[in-house]
Amino acid sequence: MHFCELKFQDPVTRTYIGSPSIVRLPDGALIATHDYFGPGCPLNHEGEEHLVSVYRSLDDGATWTNLTHISGAFWSNLFVHDGALYLLGASQQYGSIVLRRSVDGGATWTHPADEHSGLLFRGGAFREPPNYHTAPMPVLRAHGRLYRAFEDCDPCVWPSGFRALVISAEEGADLLQASSWRQSNKLVFDPAWLPAEWGALTRPGWLEGNMVEAPDGALYDVLRFNSAPLVDKAALVRVSPDGTTVSFDPASGFVSLPGGMTKFGIRRDADTGWYLTLSNHNTAPDCPTQRNVLGLHASRDLREWVLVRELLRDDLPLSREDSLRLTGFQYVDWQLDGDDLIYLVRTAYDGAHNYHDANRLTFHRLEGFRGMLTPGVPTC
Repeated sequence: MHFCELKFQDPVTRTYIGSPSIVRLPDGALIATHDYFGPGCPLNHEGEEHLVSVYRSLDDGATWTNLTHISGAFWSNLFVHDGALYLLGASQQYGSIVLRRSVDGGATWTHPADEHSGLLFRGGAFREPPNYHTAPMPVLRAHGRLYRAFEDCDPCVWPSGFRALVISAEEGADLLQASSWRQSNKLVFDPAWLPAEWGALTRPGWLEGNMVEAPDGALYDVLRFNSAPLVDKAALVRVSPDGTTVSFDPASGFVSLPGGMTKFGIRRDADTGWYLTLSNHNTAPDCPTQRNVLGLHASRDLREWVLVRELLRDDLPLSREDSLRLTGFQYVDWQLDGDDLIYLVRTAYDGAHNYHDANRLTFHRLEGFRGMLTPGVPTC
């Protein structure tokens, strides 16, 4: 399998690659980040995972250099706003919501020491609420505001404890000031909302939401949904334009979305109007946790999704069972890049401890993706 490898982490370290994020800077450089998890990874004073590494490419992703490391950052995404580079996420596993800014292309960063320097919403001590949670999810610009989905895990039980929420700020505000941001109510998932025809689910819950603007201008937090033993489900939580209220209608809020059991990122291509996501569509219904296949999927309305192209599939000489157990192309972050899509993958491949505990961070490019989208239905 051909890919550009930014980072290899030997599984013997019991440290694994997590939370890829990628963005292109105004000067043309590519910046990528990831964090570390697992029993061998660096821990902070509360025994929590908290370290991010930053990489830069000056040749469109052909080669990469490690720029720096950031302590006190986890589950974080990169975005560019008003010419500056930002990193938004949690301070640690189930920590505070923190924001950092870099004005030198990711070489140095501000430190979120207080509410005037990027400490946006304080978390509780260790696993006392709030326990803020997220993944490298897109920042949405709409209605003159920036929106970003998070969760509060209260009680801190995966996944039933996750409460969906949104933070937002005016586009022209000083983003490092906590006073510039507002937080919505926190919406816990109610098992009574489940459709009766789904039967009993093992551990229902939602997490890792995407802020998306629908074709009619409505705002939604589109959440990954843990639906095992079912697969490919997601939930659409409505968000008020002022970012203060999130709500869910169980009659219309559940949708079929390829890869809905694992983290996915949704963005809209302004040139075609298609919503796109790179996700782990399920080809093995007997294995809801499958991540050894990755595809590009598209939708016109966020409710009906189709496979555009399969991008990655395990090509190692493994049995079906071993491939499902050991290989994963997951937690993809991606960007529109001219006529192409670029994407960064948390990759468990060729020697990984298991499909979840990734031993590689890999960069990929899909050239000419718009030619794969027809005016009607995308075709493979």
